Amino acid sequence: MFQFGISGVETYWWLPPLTAFAISCFTSMGGISGAVLILPFQVSVLGFVGPAVSPTNLLYNIIAIPSGVLRYVREKRMIWPLAWTIVAATAPGLFIGALVRIRFLSGERPFKLFAGLVLIYIGYRILETILKGGVEKRNIDARFEVSDVRFSVQALRYQFNGVEYTIVSWRLFLLAFIVGMVGGIYGIGGGAIIAPFLVGIFNLPVHSIAGVTLFGTWLTSLVGVLFYTGLSSVAGGTGQSVAPDWALGLAFGVGGALGMFVGARIQRFVPAKAIKVLLVVLVGGTGIKYIVEFFAR
Repeated sequence: MFQFGISGVETYWWLPPLTAFAISCFTSMGGISGAVLILPFQVSVLGFVGPAVSPTNLLYNIIAIPSGVLRYVREKRMIWPLAWTIVAATAPGLFIGALVRIRFLSGERPFKLFAGLVLIYIGYRILETILKGGVEKRNIDARFEVSDVRFSVQALRYQFNGVEYTIVSWRLFLLAFIVGMVGGIYGIGGGAIIAPFLVGIFNLPVHSIAGVTLFGTWLTSLVGVLFYTGLSSVAGGTGQSVAPDWALGLAFGVGGALGMFVGARIQRFVPAKAIKVLLVVLVGGTGIKYIVEFFAR
């Protein structure tokens, strides 16, 4: 057994990286880093429930995500204007979310209620895209990559599989700002929340936005970890650390990096509907579990 210093977690050294590998391998196919499920694992299995669990989760994102993003870039499935717009709007919201987490949701029960509601909502949004039915538009003669990207103050347009998609800029910015606040509280960087919206509201193909949401999650997670670390001296008087557990975050991150590389590599061979169903089961099921636990006490 190995004990991680800051969190006080005592577990087998191989359990965090193995768990992160299994989770991220599947979630990365949908543009989600896996942090949305790594956090429940830390809380429910490892017993890490203090405010420091959020930046530790963000640290996992920083280490794990680059391998998956690199794979999507190589396959020409990265929409950089969309990624930078998400980052610009999400980062300010993340600062607000971090302050809310420390000030109002530092206890285990209120945080579990919040986490459960977030997870259920994410699962619902993904399920909604499945129930709407339909098949992703695709020109079978086109290449499986993003092309002809055009960005302006009014809208972002790009082509994928020979089909053009359009996003209204101000709607995207507002959504990303709200997502940043929720992600800052929960400790997921926002990608897990914005990915279902991009698919469900903007009707973008999941195979085209996975790299974008992962990159946005990575950069905002970096900002979030720095912010939480800076706040650690301010919040020191509360008796609860808000700095990440660096060793635990590294252990999760190494496994996650391998899982994301594998997930990004095989994503193109997995049907979009199968990816969505898997995410609904994992995310929604965990959220329901938290809500039940909250009211059972």
